[in-house]
Amino acid sequence: MNFPFPFPFTGTFTFRPLDPLKDAALLHTWVTHPKAAYWMMQGARLEDVERAYMEIAADEHHHALLGLLDGEPAFLMEKYDPAHRELVGLYEPEPGDVGMHFLVPPTDTPVHGFTRAVITAVMTHLFEDPATARVVVEPDVSNKAVHALNEAVGFLPVREIQTPEKKALLSFCTREHYLAARGVAV
Repeated sequence: MNFPFPFPFTGTFTFRPLDPLKDAALLHTWVTHPKAAYWMMQGARLEDVERAYMEIAADEHHHALLGLLDGEPAFLMEKYDPAHRELVGLYEPEPGDVGMHFLVPPTDTPVHGFTRAVITAVMTHLFEDPATARVVVEPDVSNKAVHALNEAVGFLPVREIQTPEKKALLSFCTREHYLAARGVAV
């Protein structure tokens, strides 16, 4: 997909299914880095990453995608059905709800606006599916940087919830809120 960004960043993002074996070494460097603490895989071994993503690959309700920038691996995206994974029993899912996680790996040469471009590409990708009515996220309540990014693309916080792993901020973004945040008339 190639679309204009409201900040100084350009490039073409595409997505491909994650290959748990082929991509595990790269993912391992991403998810175990200290800056990826919210991904909760700090002490994971390569085999742990392979196993975790093989489980996702076998799960009809959870999918991992590698985000590519101009054909090169640039970020990780997971989408899941919150009626069956992650948020079961923690809120009332609606038809068209899609859960989402994304991870931008740390870099020694950050590009201004890149992470915002990534979340914009992720949201655009999710809403390309006409069945997606609302995107649901549950970031850690202390992850202020992600809360700001979520707000920038149209997420509205609903309430704090306790998941088995963390205290999280349940937030929703409808297609209309996303388009309004992008400045697209609805």
